[in-house]
Amino acid sequence: MSGSNGGGEKTEKPTQKKLQDAAKKGDILQSKELATALVVMAGIGWIAVTGPSVVESLSQMLIEALRFRREDIMDFAPAARGMSLLTGIALPVGGILLATTLAAIAGPAILGSFGFRPGAFAPKASKLNPAAGLKRIFGVQGLIELMKSIAKVALLGSIGVWLIWDRLTAIIGLGSSGLAPAMSDLGNMFIMTCLIMAGGLFLIAGIDVPAQIMQRSKRLAMSKQDIKDENKESEGSPELKGHIRRRQFEVLSGSTRKAVAEASVIITNPTHFAVALRYKPGQDAAPVVVAKGCDAIAAAIRELADQNGVTVLQYPDLARAIYFTSRAGQIVNEGLYMAVATVLAFVFRVENRMAGEMDRPFINVPDDLRFDADGRKV
Repeated sequence: MSGSNGGGEKTEKPTQKKLQDAAKKGDILQSKELATALVVMAGIGWIAVTGPSVVESLSQMLIEALRFRREDIMDFAPAARGMSLLTGIALPVGGILLATTLAAIAGPAILGSFGFRPGAFAPKASKLNPAAGLKRIFGVQGLIELMKSIAKVALLGSIGVWLIWDRLTAIIGLGSSGLAPAMSDLGNMFIMTCLIMAGGLFLIAGIDVPAQIMQRSKRLAMSKQDIKDENKESEGSPELKGHIRRRQFEVLSGSTRKAVAEASVIITNPTHFAVALRYKPGQDAAPVVVAKGCDAIAAAIRELADQNGVTVLQYPDLARAIYFTSRAGQIVNEGLYMAVATVLAFVFRVENRMAGEMDRPFINVPDDLRFDADGRKV
């Protein structure tokens, strides 16, 4: 039953064109949870690898900043001094920034949504409407986001409490050890805690990504009428038809076009293969294959045949048999003489108004000349 909008129920998956149009407008597949998990994991992973060097660089910067020499008074240059101090930590800190930036880029790249889309920055009146904003906050989507936030807090909070409880004895024991060992142990605990928390974020992302895929598919779902309208719009475009026609004719040489125009009949698969046959009594000893092709060339042959009024008949087995056993400019395979003669006789009768479509004969192709679409004998 059709929906209230007259377009039918949206039960069909979005077409590639619908997905592309939505992406141009900024409606892309995205997951904040995945992006957050990747950034956190990249940052913590970099710190775990370069942590000692970062701490050492910060220590050296602090020591150098607190050092007071005679040159600092005689040649007072605070800008140069500050730049010198920052240079020492530029590399380790820059590494963290680079790792997190690459992780932020990897998030949309994994989901196939990476790229700049100007349409996403276009102003939208719906976003300026207070009523629409309240609907987003208190509507179903707002409720879903609230439940996701509560679930994240509960999961990460539980992980944090478990980690602290599990290491409570070690944390209490830090006070009895020296400063350097205590700082090292505390750093290790911090890194391990952050890595486990990042793993929790990935668990959340593993749930969020399929949910986002389902929500976007539902949001962009189409009815059967929508798909028909889209196909009609695309196929009915004069510009698209003209472009396709030009492309088809480009694949045919001038001699081939002339041969197709003079052909007696075109036998098709009906879409993938087309062969043009010519038989002129007194000139041809047997039917000659003047042109043949598959896919784009076959489409061009059919188009050219329609323009020149050449009869086009659909005999899939015969079309494949001629295509795979004969070359252009040669007579057809002897085993196909009877089938081709039957077709040519039917064409002659139609041209002389002695037969119609209802009189089309049944063609029998010998078993040893039957081929599939890949040229393998059936």
